[in-house]
Amino acid sequence: MLKQFVLKYAPELLLNFFVRIKKKNRRKTLLKQKIRNKIITKQQLIDDLRKIGLKSGDSVLVHCSMSKIGYLQDGANTIIDALSETIGENGTLLFPSFPAKGRNKDYLEQNLRFDCKNTPSRMGVVTESFRTSNGVFRSLHPTDSVCAKGPLAEYYTNSHLGQLTPYNEFSPFRKLCNKGGKILMLGTTLNGACTNLHTLEDAVEFKFPVYDKKLYKVTIIDSEGHLIEVQTKVHNPEYSAKRNCDALKPIFEKENILVDGIIGEAKSMLIDANAMLDTMIKYYNEKGVTMYTPHGS
Repeated sequence: MLKQFVLKYAPELLLNFFVRIKKKNRRKTLLKQKIRNKIITKQQLIDDLRKIGLKSGDSVLVHCSMSKIGYLQDGANTIIDALSETIGENGTLLFPSFPAKGRNKDYLEQNLRFDCKNTPSRMGVVTESFRTSNGVFRSLHPTDSVCAKGPLAEYYTNSHLGQLTPYNEFSPFRKLCNKGGKILMLGTTLNGACTNLHTLEDAVEFKFPVYDKKLYKVTIIDSEGHLIEVQTKVHNPEYSAKRNCDALKPIFEKENILVDGIIGEAKSMLIDANAMLDTMIKYYNEKGVTMYTPHGS
């Protein structure tokens, strides 16, 4: 409850202060684990990933908080390698690679250029390590890009360019639904990271003004250095403050589309992406349920 209050009402400076304190305390905990030789190995992660339901051949979009997992044997590479080995050569691994750490609207007020190869991901060290590894494709969206590696990587990322809204049927998020993919919340919550919740907003005639009225003109630099001018919308910060995504979790559990588990030391969830979208559409049409109105309207 305190975190929700801070996110909604606290000035940015105060919020950043709390984040720094939390990270400092977590670093101390990880250092103690290292000293005690309490190290999380790749094989342990593979065993935990299989236990939660990830399988060979899966497409999986991963939202990850590395510090929650515990002290890792080889840092970010331990996570990426464990995921890759679990889904195998026929699986496709995806990570968000958004360039903004805070609100997209604030980011675009200062940054109207997105360089596919050089604009870093601000979604954590694991996403940036993945983005810069060999064989990774990145979707060409200025605020909500996704990186992917595997047989379906190009399919997931090749039609995001020029989309006015980032979660429509041409996005990696919606394509993940079409392919029966999964979403892994690895040490993260629905409130903190579940971007696929936004697919509802672009799948129906959404009744709330969740997108800001302003259109942003952005220059995209693709992987071959070509400059492409696009327009995009961003989410309305006033409506973003009303989100209560975690309140939707009981619905997803009731509909058997979400599985809880522990990966390393991190509380985690594995979600059926298409079933989640279908459930959101059903509850929206029948009861007015959204992340902004989780108890209906």
